[in-house]
Amino acid sequence: MKFRLVTAAFAAAGCCVAQAQDAPPAPMLREITVSTPRGEIRPFDVPGSVDRVEGSEMREGRLGANLSESLGPVPGLQLLNRQNYAQDLQLSIRGFGARSTFGVRGVRIYVDGIPATLPDGQGQTSNIDIGSAARVEILRGPFSALYGNSSGGVVQAFTEEGEGSPTLDFSVAGGSFGTWRTGSKLSGSTDAVDYTLSASRFHTDGWREHSAADREIQNGKLRFHLDDGSKLTLVFNSVHVYAQDPLGLSAGQYALDPRSAGLATQFDTRKTADQQQLGLTYERRIDARNALRLMVYGGQRSTVQFQSIPASAQLNPLHAGGVIDLARDYGGMDLRWSANLQLADRPFDLVAGLAYDKLREQRRGFENFFGRATAPLALGVQGRLRRDERNEVRNLDPYVQGNWRFTDRWTLEAGVRRSNVRFSSHDLYIVGPNGDDSGSARYGKTLPVASLRYQATPDLALYASAGRGFETPTLNELSYRADGVGGLNFGLQPSVNTSIEAGAKARLAGGLLTAALFQTRTRDEIVTNTNVSGRATFQNAGRTRRDGFELAWQHETLDHWRTQLAYTWLDARYRDGFCSPSPCSAASTVPAGNRIPGIAEHALFASFGWVPPEGWRAGAELRALGAIEANDRNTAGAPGYALAAVYVGYVKRWSRWDLNAFLRVDNLFDRRYIGSVIVNEATPIAPRYFEPAPGRNWTLGMGAAYRF
Repeated sequence: MKFRLVTAAFAAAGCCVAQAQDAPPAPMLREITVSTPRGEIRPFDVPGSVDRVEGSEMREGRLGANLSESLGPVPGLQLLNRQNYAQDLQLSIRGFGARSTFGVRGVRIYVDGIPATLPDGQGQTSNIDIGSAARVEILRGPFSALYGNSSGGVVQAFTEEGEGSPTLDFSVAGGSFGTWRTGSKLSGSTDAVDYTLSASRFHTDGWREHSAADREIQNGKLRFHLDDGSKLTLVFNSVHVYAQDPLGLSAGQYALDPRSAGLATQFDTRKTADQQQLGLTYERRIDARNALRLMVYGGQRSTVQFQSIPASAQLNPLHAGGVIDLARDYGGMDLRWSANLQLADRPFDLVAGLAYDKLREQRRGFENFFGRATAPLALGVQGRLRRDERNEVRNLDPYVQGNWRFTDRWTLEAGVRRSNVRFSSHDLYIVGPNGDDSGSARYGKTLPVASLRYQATPDLALYASAGRGFETPTLNELSYRADGVGGLNFGLQPSVNTSIEAGAKARLAGGLLTAALFQTRTRDEIVTNTNVSGRATFQNAGRTRRDGFELAWQHETLDHWRTQLAYTWLDARYRDGFCSPSPCSAASTVPAGNRIPGIAEHALFASFGWVPPEGWRAGAELRALGAIEANDRNTAGAPGYALAAVYVGYVKRWSRWDLNAFLRVDNLFDRRYIGSVIVNEATPIAPRYFEPAPGRNWTLGMGAAYRF
């Protein structure tokens, strides 16, 4: 029945476009482009699902601290604020990444073309500065595979380019729960250089107990226009995060007090992270048909995390302790050649490149107590060393992609990437029964993709695409074994997926309507095996299948009324039975047909507002999310919810000044709900699956920009 409804939606889109051709011309959305390996392309012309959210919209009437505030209009994207800045946002695209215990995995993230996802597939969003963002682009579907390992989807953020005379911008916002953010930005350009420099600071006392956080970001982008017509772009970024970790709650704890933090205060669970990164991109057009692009980058990230591992569990001489200390150095390059050619006297664009990335990690573990494990004197402190190893991950990926417009209406696009990822570990902690756990593993997969696009009318495009992707385990997923033995879990295998998608894009009545129907089949799906006190182990679980449908509508009138709608249906299930946790028992059997946890079947976003360039503006939003299973056995979960928000703002341009102010209220009707779940959390007796979200809350902000 659902697939018949989807087919009807595609037919309706084509019918509406045909009728619109006979109607008077309507105002259209302004022309925009998205970034692809073969250059800047209109989203309408991309044979796949891609959306672009403007930086100005991300800051409009919002705190501007988290991507989850502003990416609601993107279908297929589930982006949840866990109210826990020690674990980052919970981001998944078409179900990829939903199992992540912290950070982002299964989805590749880039900032100004520089990977924010490490070569093992683990990424994070904390270094994205919304205050200076020009736009964020989200790619979904088969063509994501061309970005390599763990690319179930792609999120790209781009910093603004400086233009004109120097402009100094300052903004401040504050709201409920002791939350505030300040930001400043300097941008401009000369004949040879354009620049954007920004800094921001965010603080919250937290809605829940033990959930305070501080974050500082410095971001810069300098572009040099050289005499030979080439361009050199330098980007740099620094981020510091300190965050308390309130942990999850059991069903009983949530019912009694959703703002409580359980064991978090007893163990003082927390995380500190520091990252500095530098990237350089050189672009040169060789002649009218050929161009080269070289990107190199490097950075370092240090993380210290205190967990709530009981001291008694650390009596095992093979245990790695309750404090994680990571020091990571990473870097890489991407060399790309692009050409505008002819094939059978028709336009043929070709891109070929080579990507190399490397990560070196020193991972140490310490006890989180002083004294004897049977009678600790203090908890939540750094005690004796229990783990010390040096890990390395590297990948070398050649790729090629071609686009051939073989008739005026038909376009064929295809590409292939050979992804090779190598893990190695050198154990430096060999004490007593804790032997040498050194080892290595190599994963490789050829990832082909192809699409066919048909321009039915000037305002209606249809396409179909297919591709193969793969996802290696990350270092964090390899780091612990369910049997308690030390060393990396090299028995964990990568998952391989095959995706197909059919879609339509229609420009009608001054807006853009997009629809996509897709299916993804995965073998050796990586799933959470055990997850206790913030420490997780993983296993392979056989075959899975994701069937889905996405529908989106964007419209803005000449008199500045804006409408945004996005709907996602995603049915994600296991096709094979397995045991969670393993080894098998009667209580751990997961039958085939169960839903994959962490993924909502239905999601809806709707917004309507009046947004003139100057004067008063106002709007309202609705966000709805279906129920989410919390474990593989589908015996616990979070119910669905619907939330409303309203905002009002004022913009004034006076002489060289741009002034703005806004007031926003979220969760307008004070709905009590669970914002996210910790997949397969397995604390004995009362698993702590649930991460509650706040009730009604408000944000007040203002900003000023001065053009010199």
